[in-house]
Amino acid sequence: MNQFYNLFLTYGSTLHDTLSQPGYGCLFILSFLASSLLPVGSEWLLVLMLAKGYPPLATVITATAGNYLGALSTYLIGILGGEWLITRVLRISREQQERARGFYQRYGVCTLFFSWLPIVGDPLCLVGGTMRTDFRLFTLLVASGKLTRYAVVAWVSLLASS
Repeated sequence: MNQFYNLFLTYGSTLHDTLSQPGYGCLFILSFLASSLLPVGSEWLLVLMLAKGYPPLATVITATAGNYLGALSTYLIGILGGEWLITRVLRISREQQERARGFYQRYGVCTLFFSWLPIVGDPLCLVGGTMRTDFRLFTLLVASGKLTRYAVVAWVSLLASS
């Protein structure tokens, strides 16, 4: 147990040191974590980096890549643990599952574009995985939504600073 505790402290300290220094690595990690099921935001760091003079294109691409990969990890959790989550944890009947699949296939796939929204965005990616959304469609919708969000945040912050 002591060895685990030391390992945890070492990685925790390294992560803290990395996140306390704004830069592309920090933005990538924070954007990744923001798109997982953890309640973290990354927009503030994007705005801070732009205010410090970082190039907007590279900053937006870094944030988008991290955020997309975080969403992808949630999507994969839905694919790999979906059946177990549905039957064991959520206890949803087969009839309810079929109704939900029909609704999601009719309306839900396009909602993945809004996976950047706080609170509801991460569960959308999880549902996309459990419903086995086509990977290419998932990537197109999620990446374009996240890119749009970061581009708008960057544009607004650059307008406000000029």
